[in-house]
Amino acid sequence: MRQQLTWTRLLPSPVVQNIATLGPLGFLGKAPGTLGSIAGMLWFTTIFLHLSLVGFLIFLSFTVYLATEICGEAENRMLKRDPPEIILDEFVAMPLCYLGLQPYLYTGPAWIYMLAGFILFRVFDIIKPLGIKKLQNLPGGLGIVSDDLGSAIATSLTLHIGLWCLKGYGVI
Repeated sequence: MRQQLTWTRLLPSPVVQNIATLGPLGFLGKAPGTLGSIAGMLWFTTIFLHLSLVGFLIFLSFTVYLATEICGEAENRMLKRDPPEIILDEFVAMPLCYLGLQPYLYTGPAWIYMLAGFILFRVFDIIKPLGIKKLQNLPGGLGIVSDDLGSAIATSLTLHIGLWCLKGYGVI
């Protein structure tokens, strides 16, 4: 574990752990990442769905920075490398899955797009193809968060390609 020299060292351990694990969610069941992803979908629909592209990217950047620092500090304090209980990474990555899809969510069957994004994200996050697995080797919080961001980017691209194909065939 690397020694962090950031503002997160000033936070009490229970605060760091509760943020990184989204309270009790990180300790529930055998697939805490799935719960973090569901919470991230709710986060997207309540905050990100209504933002402009610039607002979306600014707020996403801010939350990714916070998550990277908190997850790195939580990893240090929990004395484990990328513990499964830390689900803040899935939470902050989920909005990126739906980047640019707001028009479809407002005009089409939003639940299908949301479900497709959720399933794709979980698949990419679990199997980590396309070099996503290598992102975990980055140090500290950066390694914890970046593989989820990679999975979210892969999800977003897959959704956009799928929608482009459906539009091309006149399905939507």
